[in-house]
Amino acid sequence: MTGRPRQLPLELPHRPALDRADFLVTPANELAVAWIDAWPDWPQHALLLHGPAGSGKTHLTRVWQHRAGAAILDGYALGRLDAPALLGAARAAVVEDAGQLLADAAEPGAVARGLLHLYNILGERGGHLLLTDVMPARAWPIPLPDLASRLGAAPSAALGAPDDTLLAAVMVKLFADRQLAVPPDVVQYLLTRIERSFAAVRQVVADLDRAALAKRSAITVPLARDVLNAAHGGSDGDGDGKGDGTDTTPPDH
Repeated sequence: MTGRPRQLPLELPHRPALDRADFLVTPANELAVAWIDAWPDWPQHALLLHGPAGSGKTHLTRVWQHRAGAAILDGYALGRLDAPALLGAARAAVVEDAGQLLADAAEPGAVARGLLHLYNILGERGGHLLLTDVMPARAWPIPLPDLASRLGAAPSAALGAPDDTLLAAVMVKLFADRQLAVPPDVVQYLLTRIERSFAAVRQVVADLDRAALAKRSAITVPLARDVLNAAHGGSDGDGDGKGDGTDTTPPDH
């Protein structure tokens, strides 16, 4: 990003999450949130969420797990154990990284059969299945036509990579969680110089909190510059703009 940072709106709608954090809603995730809000009135008994790491899939999945009383299943175990044994009495289940699971499994056919069995059992129980991955289901290596057909008919919602509005709101919230009131110019300064990920936001908030405590100082742009210089070997990134965009971990925000 170049030029003068624009003012970022920070008053965003939010909903309580399982961990009592706020799940912040922006255009990057509002469609996925709408599908979660629509439960249990889904047109099929499965929903697929996909989006890049750091987009909030895990956090949103935990919100739904709490609401639906869902079991979070070990996808690899689906290739070894019967779905009923994994599911127990639950009428809702989550399998995360389902596409990656099929790509990485030593026996993808066995895992696919387990997913199909799980899908069918939850249908018989009048329950629901939530599958997540970084890629949409059409890109998954599904070896069973029956499973591919069922997943192809299920609704799918994408979560986009976090945008400036969402990253700013998360940053402000993380500072507030530490009882820190940070001026908007500090938030804008940081957003133009850190990696576009929730992991980077969490790290810089923690680093600034420690630095402010050590120096018994308010959090200001000069302090933020010092912290970034220390983290980046003497350069705060003024000449390069934001980081390389590599996202290291999700929040599940």
